[in-house]
Amino acid sequence: MVLVLLGITFVSSAAVGFVYRVTEEPIEQAKQANVKSALAEVLPAFDESVSQELVLDELALTVHTATQQGQTVGYAVETATKNGFSGLIRMMVGFDAEGNVLNVKVLEHNETPGLGSKMADEGNPLLTSFQGKNPASMKLSVRKDGGEVDALTAATISSRAYVDAVARAYNAYLQASGNEGTDVTTGATGQHAQQEGESYE
Repeated sequence: MVLVLLGITFVSSAAVGFVYRVTEEPIEQAKQANVKSALAEVLPAFDESVSQELVLDELALTVHTATQQGQTVGYAVETATKNGFSGLIRMMVGFDAEGNVLNVKVLEHNETPGLGSKMADEGNPLLTSFQGKNPASMKLSVRKDGGEVDALTAATISSRAYVDAVARAYNAYLQASGNEGTDVTTGATGQHAQQEGESYE
């Protein structure tokens, strides 16, 4: 019986390893295609981009510096936050050369369908609160917390997480661009929202 169990374990492990090797490259290719598509959505036209890896608040971020004929036209930051209602949220935030938000693309989330998931919808209140604005000139929190960002209806925790990710992206932009400026912070987290007794996101 022990030999049979060992045989089954060996065969299962080999099968899992084989499947991983077969799917690893297609998964990586799909991920790179997703990033390339997101860059096109959050940046103005560019002919070249250079990537730089940063770590802020123990989260890995990637800053893509985009140029057109050698002139910097914008920065796209792959940012993240762990403060979502359902955990990790990954986003791509595009900035022009002066630090104004051009666009935001949600890359990954597990937020509640119909509530927090609306952060990925085109023209949602979170996005429109940021587009065309420099985060350094804003009070970076949702209006419920006294800030300037319009939250998603019944999804306060998700909205706070979105703001947190954008703030982290802006700080990465400052670091990568060398522009003078003070790091921005947000004044709320998902934990804070739960302590307030909210029964929704």
